[in-house]
Amino acid sequence: MGGMDREILLLGVNHRTAPVEVRELLAFAGHEAVEAGLRRLVVDHVIEEAVIVSTCNRVEIVACSGEPEAAFERIQTVFLAEQGMDPAALAPHLYRLRGREAVRHLFEVASSLDSMVVGEPQILGQLKESYSISVALGASGPVLHRCFHKAFAVAKQVRRETAIAAKAVSVASAAVELARSIFEDLNGRTAMLIGAGEMSALTARHLMRHGLSSFLVTNRTFDRAVEVARECTGMPVPFEQLSRYLHLADLLIGTAGAGHHLLTRESVQDVLRQRKQAPMFLIDLAVPRCFAPEINELDNVYLYDIDDLEGVARAHKEERGREAAKAEAIVDAGVERFWRWFGSLHVVPTIVALRRKVEGIREREMAKGSAVLKSLSPEQRRAVEQLTGAIVNKIVHTPLTQLKRYDAGRTDALYIEAVRQLFGLADEEPCDDIDE
Repeated sequence: MGGMDREILLLGVNHRTAPVEVRELLAFAGHEAVEAGLRRLVVDHVIEEAVIVSTCNRVEIVACSGEPEAAFERIQTVFLAEQGMDPAALAPHLYRLRGREAVRHLFEVASSLDSMVVGEPQILGQLKESYSISVALGASGPVLHRCFHKAFAVAKQVRRETAIAAKAVSVASAAVELARSIFEDLNGRTAMLIGAGEMSALTARHLMRHGLSSFLVTNRTFDRAVEVARECTGMPVPFEQLSRYLHLADLLIGTAGAGHHLLTRESVQDVLRQRKQAPMFLIDLAVPRCFAPEINELDNVYLYDIDDLEGVARAHKEERGREAAKAEAIVDAGVERFWRWFGSLHVVPTIVALRRKVEGIREREMAKGSAVLKSLSPEQRRAVEQLTGAIVNKIVHTPLTQLKRYDAGRTDALYIEAVRQLFGLADEEPCDDIDE
């Protein structure tokens, strides 16, 4: 079946169209759930190929089918059967894409242009894992194989040729970026979390990803300090003993809004003396602030508050926006290359049949002259082979070139049929060779 006899389809929800309560209902939790969904999708020939992508920010099914409307209905049925969700409740959140739109969306997802945080690196690995599950199950075929691998290649090109992922765009990641600019290497450094809220834990996770592994955690509720310390393999510290441990910390992350300053210029000055003036980096994420602004007047102390970090993140978002425009151009070119290949699938059987037809004629005519050929030397026989092969190639060059330029959007299918009739290919067996 040729490329234009099939359509590439995509149906799903993401962080823009559906709240987390809907996304978590639709999620395929784990490999077994994904495999079960794929089996239901490709149970017959309505859907020939399928890949399920299920992450915290999106649940999407990519499919290839010669019956697009029936395929969309099957995909939606799998969604609903998986989660038992009311179709009317799902409809406002669902998007359906087909053809080039579906391909473009997939390429944008792979390139992290459709992510909640543009440029985040995790999505490419998640896509590769989703595709691998489909391949292992035999649910992905030549079309989605080509489509996903082209998406991976485009994503790598975007990373290589743009700075889309170079700058932090969240408060927590901006804090880590600033910390790395001060300390260069976070290995061997110690961070103290003053307050154990979600922002503090998120910043700790970012620090861990960049090599920091030593944490002290203090909180008014000691049980919460224990919980967060366990998450980052750190040590909980009783809140009333905070001052005893401050000198151990290279980084202080404050999220505990106390209505007054937990650290003052004088208290940090004392800590610096204990540290023999070793640099300290303070991140004040609390509102009201828990670190006195005057601390920044001290040498070897670097204090940033929430507004500083939001300013850094905002500037970086604008820069990523400019880089995203470059990335979109790369995606456009990738989609165009893939679409030319996909469109060419419609003519491949005719190209193969034409080559086979003329080569068969040459071989039969050579066989008729076998008695004469036997009298020739090996060098002379090779020369005859090359001569007849060259004649055949010259004859088919123009029709093959024109067929390869076939574009289903501009050329009537009668053109292909005319070639088949002129060269007597109508009775040739169809060929499913779809390589370029």
